[in-house]
Amino acid sequence: MQEFHYISREILDIASIQEILETNKKLALSDEAKVNIEKARNYLDKKMESSEEPFYGINTGFGSLCNVKISKENLVQLQENLVISHACGTGDKVDKTIIRLMLLLKIQSLSYGHSGITQEVVLRLIDFYNEGILPVIYEQGSLGASGDLAPLAHLSLPLLGRGEVYYKDEIVSGKEILEKFNWKPLKLHSKEGLALLNGTQFMSAHAVYSLIEAYKLSYLADAISCVSIEGFDCNLSPFDPLIHEIRPHRGQIKTAQRILDLLDGSEIASKEKESVQDPYSFRCIPQVHGASKDTLRFVHQTVKTEINSVTDNPNIFAEEDKIISGGNFHGQPLALAMDYLAMALAELANISERRVYQLVSGLRDLPMFLVDDPGLNNGFMIPQYTAASIVSQNKQLCTPASIDSIVSSNGQEDHVSMGANSATKLVKVVKNLKTVLAIELFNASQALYYREPLQSSPFIMQLVSSFRTEVPLVKQDKVMAEEMEKAVLFLDQFSVDKELVFCS
Repeated sequence: MQEFHYISREILDIASIQEILETNKKLALSDEAKVNIEKARNYLDKKMESSEEPFYGINTGFGSLCNVKISKENLVQLQENLVISHACGTGDKVDKTIIRLMLLLKIQSLSYGHSGITQEVVLRLIDFYNEGILPVIYEQGSLGASGDLAPLAHLSLPLLGRGEVYYKDEIVSGKEILEKFNWKPLKLHSKEGLALLNGTQFMSAHAVYSLIEAYKLSYLADAISCVSIEGFDCNLSPFDPLIHEIRPHRGQIKTAQRILDLLDGSEIASKEKESVQDPYSFRCIPQVHGASKDTLRFVHQTVKTEINSVTDNPNIFAEEDKIISGGNFHGQPLALAMDYLAMALAELANISERRVYQLVSGLRDLPMFLVDDPGLNNGFMIPQYTAASIVSQNKQLCTPASIDSIVSSNGQEDHVSMGANSATKLVKVVKNLKTVLAIELFNASQALYYREPLQSSPFIMQLVSSFRTEVPLVKQDKVMAEEMEKAVLFLDQFSVDKELVFCS
């Protein structure tokens, strides 16, 4: 039996969105949402019939054309022109999962009854989501204020029988997809084009996607660092709770405890150590990983607020008899948060690469570059180069986009968030982090081999054993790119209990 997620005022969270995606739940409007949508639309229709007052984007032009009054007979054409003219995206195509999230979040925002849209439009968006019809959207074009105008225009074009969509792994025209399902192109009424295009769903979909990935990668960073700790024969004293109780940052405490839990029962950890102290990349894992965890929590709260908000303009308040033009489409909260998250994730990659460097340095009874016959074999020399290259790129990607602004719309839109650039940069940092962690696991599992016959903890031995089924021990030089690709795939497919992931 098909499960449904009913769009309502119930708070959407990152974990609930992940469940909707993973279980392929269909969407449906709750009765509450239907009432709220109809109430706002009926109010707007009556207001337009009884008033000659100008309302931005409803019976006026857009942006710096806000003072140009549009006659009633041209209101439908006004909204259609808006969608068509704003579809100016370029660059790479957006990932399909992010497009699904954009549809979900746009439907959610429109359902609150402050946008003046008709049920017909919202239901068509739901049809698209449920049938797996994903509009083709491009990464570049949004300034992150006035909402994500260009990307959301591409999201909306197929409703009019224009643009392109992904359907069953093919790209087909908007006209073709409507004909296939025997749907007529929608005629947008007053305010509807603006309701579709104003909003932060491009930014917020990237943020949700990145958070889902970031929580898992944060957990994996802890787990993989444990393999490195064992491979480098480190002390566990830096993880003693007493240290962290006197500097009680939440993420730091949780990281230290997780390391101890994951290494519980290790023979390697329990043996006497020759080194009194370990390099910072091992000793300071709680402090560095913990700070990234605390950033995750902050960003999570910001994004949670955003995806449960109304972000188009103007907003309709039927009970108060007001139509208010404001700025909820401005992406500054998201832009700052995503820049911050990118830095936090880049640091997880940064410290991970430093552990890789230590592992291949021929220290602590490990062979140079973690391979027999170093010299004849180069072993793990160049995977560290690759990790270093990626970490360096992350530093460039972490230049904040949110501190930039460019005047647009003839000066009317004179400060923008550039949050769309924060969003696309963040996704690249997420992918880079995954690759660096895969390289660390590749190296650390090889180092652990040289600690035999001593065993690590049951958890670590099971992790490494599973990894070995995909990426075997390196005995002599081979094409390492192929092994690294398999390591990334292993992390992609690695299943982590959501309670462990979201408790970070």
